[in-house]
Amino acid sequence: FSINIKKGSIHGLLGPNGAGKSTFINILGGLVRKDTGYVSICSVNIDENAKLSKFKIGIVPQELNIDAFFTPKDQLELQAGLFNVPKKERVTDYILELMELTDKANEYSRKLSGGMRRRLLVAKAMVHNPPIIILDEPTAGVDIELRQKLWNNFKKLNKQGVTIILTTHYLEEAETLCDEIAIIHRGKIVAN
Repeated sequence: FSINIKKGSIHGLLGPNGAGKSTFINILGGLVRKDTGYVSICSVNIDENAKLSKFKIGIVPQELNIDAFFTPKDQLELQAGLFNVPKKERVTDYILELMELTDKANEYSRKLSGGMRRRLLVAKAMVHNPPIIILDEPTAGVDIELRQKLWNNFKKLNKQGVTIILTTHYLEEAETLCDEIAIIHRGKIVAN
């Protein structure tokens, strides 16, 4: 399918399970090879410059992939190191504050609530200051209060100029957050 996502927008990708939303995200992140076509992230062709294209995005996966034996601060520092962010350019404390995790910065992650773990995933995706954040069903299985808090965090990021791509099953979420919505079904965009 063909999709253009406007810089500075929140773009929703909706569709049933198996529609191709996560596959699309995995192609952007370099985890899945596409069969055909052309993908460019911020004018960087992912086939010609895979490494640079990965620096343009931060992906927040559906699964909680945090290390229970590291603190949030340690995890952000480790993630920044993996992206080769020099120590003097890291903004770990700022990200922790933005995600409302400052008071838990030095607690073991296993002690965090489910909502805090979700916010930590978003924080990890931000360490290299990507212009695009991809949220793969970030509020699946969370309560209404946490969903509202996460929505507010996403809106804050977007106001700072971050382009957000959001996959969701929740129409209310898409209507509340998104500037544009694409509906995907069986690997094709059926409405945009």
